[in-house]
Amino acid sequence: MQGRVDMTQVFASNERFALVGVVHLLPLPGSPRARHFAEVRDRALRDAEAYARGGIDALLVENFGDVPFRKDAVEPHVVAAMTLVVDAIQRATGLPVGVNVLRNDARAALAIAAMTGAGFIRVNVHVGAMLTDQGIVEGRADETLRYRTMLGATVQIWADVLVKHAVPLAPVPLEEVARDTVERGLADALIVTGPATGRPPDPAELARLGQVLPGVPVLVGSGVTAENVRRFVSLASGAIVGTWAKVDGLVHNPVDEHRVRALVNIVRGL
Repeated sequence: MQGRVDMTQVFASNERFALVGVVHLLPLPGSPRARHFAEVRDRALRDAEAYARGGIDALLVENFGDVPFRKDAVEPHVVAAMTLVVDAIQRATGLPVGVNVLRNDARAALAIAAMTGAGFIRVNVHVGAMLTDQGIVEGRADETLRYRTMLGATVQIWADVLVKHAVPLAPVPLEEVARDTVERGLADALIVTGPATGRPPDPAELARLGQVLPGVPVLVGSGVTAENVRRFVSLASGAIVGTWAKVDGLVHNPVDEHRVRALVNIVRGL
């Protein structure tokens, strides 16, 4: 199975700072705050189309509303629901789309991406282990990469380095985790976040990764706003934007097309 979108266009050149908009799904059926699937799908489509009209480069679909998250495998109906939503979003927008199955079901994300032709998945813990609110979450890079080979998929793996809402079990330099993620976990791109949703990473950390792993795409994974995006453009290949793109900058609100366009215009004008 081949992805419909060549993901190299997301990072079209060293001068292009890619913006990836997060489609936060409402709670899926079966989750503690469940909504009807039709409501989940319709809201996701409206958010995706608002991002597209605002000029975003790509989209990332995640089951954000399904708190509290399972730390690894999700139920089959979650995979089915997300597959339908991802396919609908791709058909509606024509944009490159990625999948993140929270908290860390890389296998499910890869299956969804491979079946729908999505271009990439996000994996919160790809190598090593992190202490999270779900307990200890372990990376399964070996299983993920072998599953991708078995499917014959061209799906890229975008992996977090010391992901938000988590801490390592023992102190470890960011650079060492990044090297292991790329060289031993074979990740295609890295994501660096702040400590929590809506909080940005330290620009110095991005600068250090650029020196250690030149040529590897690194994305800012949280906290990007119109006020701070300029400081990241020279340090990263792009940013994953969610909270700031919502109405009033509140994560549970719908996507605000005007805020998206404002952010895009800032980046394109630099």
